[in-house]
Amino acid sequence: MTRFAVLDLVPVVEGGSEAEALAAAATLARAAEDLGYHRYWVAEHHGMPGIASAATAVTLAHVGHATTTIRIGAGGIMLPNHSPLVIAEQFGTLDALFPGRIDLGLGRAPGADSRIAQMLRKDLMRAAEGFPNDVVELRALFAGDPRLPLQATPGRGASVEMWILGSSLFGAQLAALLGLPFAFASHFAPAALDPALALYRREFRPSERLARPQVMAAINVIAAETDAQARLLASSMDQAFVALRSGTPGQLKPPVEGYREALPPPARAMLESFREASAVGSAETVRASVAAFLERTGAEELIFAGSTFDPAARVRSLELAMEAVSGL
Repeated sequence: MTRFAVLDLVPVVEGGSEAEALAAAATLARAAEDLGYHRYWVAEHHGMPGIASAATAVTLAHVGHATTTIRIGAGGIMLPNHSPLVIAEQFGTLDALFPGRIDLGLGRAPGADSRIAQMLRKDLMRAAEGFPNDVVELRALFAGDPRLPLQATPGRGASVEMWILGSSLFGAQLAALLGLPFAFASHFAPAALDPALALYRREFRPSERLARPQVMAAINVIAAETDAQARLLASSMDQAFVALRSGTPGQLKPPVEGYREALPPPARAMLESFREASAVGSAETVRASVAAFLERTGAEELIFAGSTFDPAARVRSLELAMEAVSGL
């Protein structure tokens, strides 16, 4: 049976605070756990006034203490920003705190604009080129490979479930080569979804970690009592995407009636492209859209993205969505 998960951007709403966003994240994770979602993930973003999960491992520790059974993890950690040893220590610590519940999705993007390289004091282009080697080193750190000059403590022997994230063919090829599960970021970059999944499945090499390909695909899901209500709620997410693509990211704005219709044609076309992997509407509409997406991808797991201005609306969205997709 298909598993369902939750991706939370930990949005900071207009007029709100980071503290409120983090409190809402814990509430959302508890709700996801109670509703039967398999995982709750947050992602590493930097310099984004509308996203409060930059310190991803710290955010996960906060969420871990608010939950008891749901898997929690990073979707993902942008590994070129970090030393593999530091990530092994951070996620080894999380595994020690919440044993058997920790996921580590790894991406090679910086999670920010070009200014992040200056702030991190790193050559991120060179670091991104070394991403495959860093993934291998990180896996060796968790395994306690004796050839390493230094062991990760905590970290060695940790039961952390590693994933490769991607929005292109590169991540698919690396995940296949290493025999790791693959999560595709179709919620914001659906263009390469089909060829990436085909490449991953075709070139997959079994590993000690995984005997056969395992795919997770992301889809934006906003469910409400009616299609009209869901479209209104989703306008906050739409505004955030247009602002990001326009180079003016900010805090998550309140819903706007008729937002998409009021956009100029180029912006509307960009938004429609982004919305390709989306299920927005009533429970019936969401079920049909998710079923079609599941048939398209053949994914073992879907992760539901999507932010709402009112945190309670996201909780209700997850409730309606789980009711809608049960049995798919």
